[in-house]
Amino acid sequence: MSLTKGSLPIDDVMAPTARTELRRMPERAVFSRSELHAVLDAGFLCHLGLVLNDWPMVLPTSYGRSGESLVVHGSVASRSLRGAKSAPPVCVTVTHLDGVVLARSVFEHSINYRSVMVFGVPEILEGDEKLDGLRVLSEHVVPGQWGYARQPTGEEIAQTSVLRLRLDEVSLKVRGGGPGDDEDPDADLPIWAGEVPLRMIATAPVASPGLKPGRACPPHIEAYATRLAERLAPPTR
Repeated sequence: MSLTKGSLPIDDVMAPTARTELRRMPERAVFSRSELHAVLDAGFLCHLGLVLNDWPMVLPTSYGRSGESLVVHGSVASRSLRGAKSAPPVCVTVTHLDGVVLARSVFEHSINYRSVMVFGVPEILEGDEKLDGLRVLSEHVVPGQWGYARQPTGEEIAQTSVLRLRLDEVSLKVRGGGPGDDEDPDADLPIWAGEVPLRMIATAPVASPGLKPGRACPPHIEAYATRLAERLAPPTR
């Protein structure tokens, strides 16, 4: 699936840069900013890549989208952020694994996915912007939880780093569908071919062992499993 630049409204087009232009399998590139938003809004786990003490590090953490910015929980990068006046250049990636593609030949096996790479130098948020960033993170992972749970204290806020990265230099790559050998000579082989769809699911909420009697699970958490399944499902092409 490829949404070409020529088929999109001008205000929806993402222009590639030297870093984001796809040189291998460019037909999998998607240039739609609305598609980018949909892929980012579907998940909440990213990998934050940066260089620390001359060594590359890739760290899993949570994120949320606010308009044309990505808000990233930065405590995992605190060693590089501590005492810094500005954040280091980073690359943030988000990937949804949608299926395993099985072909007639091992060479044609593949993976269906939706993948985003964001490059840039993020801002380190402080004050009210930092608190709002924490709200964005919380609401992105579990909508309704920010207003339900206790708000963070000043000490808790001080222990947390929050980064904001503009969605200015972005690459979106998508693969969907079956194997690529349906019309090859291998199509006549007596071998099954197709896709094994993969989905991340949430099961029923499990109460904390220390929960006081009479504390019922709130509706927004009761409904979380259903809403997450709908959110993570790949779009129908």
